This record gives sequence, C-alpha cells and structure tokens, in this order.
Amino acid sequence: MKKVLLTLSVILIALCVKAQNDSLRISILGDSYSTFYGCVVPDTNAIWYFPDGNKNAQKGNDVRKVEQTWWHQVIKRLGAKLERNNAYSGATICYTGYRPAEGKPHDDYSDRAFVTRSNWLGNPDVILVCGATNDSWCGAPIGDYVFGNWTNKQLYSFRPAMAKLLYDLKGNYPMARIVFILNSELKDEINESVHTICKHYNVPCLDLHNIDKQWGHPSVAGMKSFADQVVEFLKK
Repeated sequence: MKKVLLTLSVILIALCVKAQNDSLRISILGDSYSTFYGCVVPDTNAIWYFPDGNKNAQKGNDVRKVEQTWWHQVIKRLGAKLERNNAYSGATICYTGYRPAEGKPHDDYSDRAFVTRSNWLGNPDVILVCGATNDSWCGAPIGDYVFGNWTNKQLYSFRPAMAKLLYDLKGNYPMARIVFILNSELKDEINESVHTICKHYNVPCLDLHNIDKQWGHPSVAGMKSFADQVVEFLKK
C-alpha cells in the first residue's frame, strides 16, 4: 500500500510541475464543427469552415476566422496550446456514412470514422471529442451495446463503434483527460447511447444546449456559447 501511495504521489507531483512549466496540450477529435481551413491535421481531411465563407455548404454561416471557432476560444481562455486537431467534415463515429442519393445504400466511411482516427491525436493532456452528429443525421444503424471483441461488421453500427472509440482512447492515452461533447438536437437514441457508453467507460459527457446555428452549424454566436460551456465544464 505504501508503495502504491508513493507512486501516486510521484505522479501528482509530476503533473503539478508540468502545470507550472508547460501549457496544457489539448487535442480535438471532431467533425465539421471543429474544422477550419489550414488548422486540421492531416490536411487531407474534409473542411467545412473557410475564411471566405464561400465554400460548399458554408454559405449562409458567418464564421470567418479561426479565432471564432469554439476550440480556438477554449484553448486561448485556458492558456493551453493545440496539440492536434483531427477534425473531418461529415465524419461519423461508426463506419456508416450518408446515402449518396435517395434509395441508395449508405456510403462506407471507415476511412474517416472517429474510431479509425482515434490514434492520430499526438501526445495530449486533454482530448475533446465532439461527435455523433453525423451518425444522427445520416441515420446510421444504432446496433447493440458491445463492450469488447468487436467485429468489423459491428463497427458499422453506432453503439459498438462508440464503445470501441472510448476504449481505444483510454488505452492509447491513459494519462489524458477525455471529455465527450454531445451536440444538441440529436436523436434520442443517439443521446441515450452516448450517455450509457460514457458512463460505462467513466468518460464525462457535456451536453450542449442553446447553440445558435446557421445551416446546421454553429454561428459566431453559437461558437461563443459552445466555448463558454466547454470552459465551464473543464473548470469544474
């Protein structure tokens, strides 16, 4: 017991020293809500937010500067630094994507899924996961709760993929604080699933509320509210 307590004391002292000498390193694992042109790694990831606002679906949304994004505001206000932003517009947690046309089968998103990208986050102290929006919007299969020995087929459903995502994150980044950020206005079965799986893995979940959106994405006002809620949650 004394040896265990001594080990814990050494870890806590090391963390305190780090807090005094280094900036907190924050990594983002997200979808379009967390993108901004020139700020995503790898740079082949699809982007939704652009400086000129005239790209694809961003027309009609007033976010024009990276400083307006929720994650940039969070990092600045916490005096932290960005370790890595691995956001991918349109990405789902699971392998199932959108339908290219009515009546067509869902596209295969295994190349961009959260569960696929979870090991590309650098060496963070905090991991902010903002996802499940596209799983809700595209109508991905919910599936069963599976907490181990996942098959490839199961990862095309939301619940098994969500569980594997958190399992992998905790295994790959054992010293990082992981927070799942759940968008507002999603399907009840998605919300329920996220809460259940986060509880199983002891990962805190922040439920966003009152986020102003334009074209389904946070506006400048929405980004500010988004950041406020994340900062408040992290400071608790």
